[in-house]
Amino acid sequence: MSDTETKRPIGLQLFSIREDCKNDLPGSLRQVAEMGYDGVEFAGYYDRSAAELRAMLDDVGLVCCGTHAKFDSLLDDAFDETAAFNRTLGNRFLIAPSIPKEFRASADGWKQAAEVFNGLAERAAALDLRVGYHNHNVEFTDLGGGCGWDLFAANTRDDVILQIDTGNARHGGADPAPFIERYPGRSTTVHLKEWSAGGGEGIPQRRAVIGEGDEDWETVFRLCESVGATQWYIVEQEVYAVEPMVTVRQCIDNLHRMGK
Repeated sequence: MSDTETKRPIGLQLFSIREDCKNDLPGSLRQVAEMGYDGVEFAGYYDRSAAELRAMLDDVGLVCCGTHAKFDSLLDDAFDETAAFNRTLGNRFLIAPSIPKEFRASADGWKQAAEVFNGLAERAAALDLRVGYHNHNVEFTDLGGGCGWDLFAANTRDDVILQIDTGNARHGGADPAPFIERYPGRSTTVHLKEWSAGGGEGIPQRRAVIGEGDEDWETVFRLCESVGATQWYIVEQEVYAVEPMVTVRQCIDNLHRMGK
């Protein structure tokens, strides 16, 4: 079976159902598994230990496909604690969802950020882990000589994950597909988020569920599976037309209808 014929597992970024998880984490994880998700990506741990979380995941047949780790938790001595926690979870992918503003303000700042991540990648590799960065919209602002995403990508090691978020890229005025193609093998985990330009005045353009907006999913999936070396598709929904739990069910149902 070719790489393009191999189905990628689908994870859910738990920020999508953050209030449900806060109120009933074990029950929420069970619902996620019953929907057909294969794994979850954490963005906070709800005051549970790594062992407790791992037991909850094992109980419902989910795996941890990533964590959004605060930038400071990857630095200096904090890195060792973060790494140990995630190794207990069974997670290899430590993704920073943001970096300090001073890194994002200039081309030199992005190059400095890249140096930091290169050092982190070296530490992570020794533990069979990987680090990465997740975009919002600011990464696609032209700084003269390139946008932040390009500057970061061009100056980081090949094992630093470029976790493209499709909806956030669109919010920044960028088509995500060329960025997947431009950096082969770097899109190890990808955030799937819909974009709908016709949302209407005052209606968030990322409110649409996957498959019911304007994103060219056929191209995104083709590039992820032929060029990006994508191992996980991760659904993230931040704004909603209906209840969050209903929304993430709609997302995976639509992905299944698309053959994912």
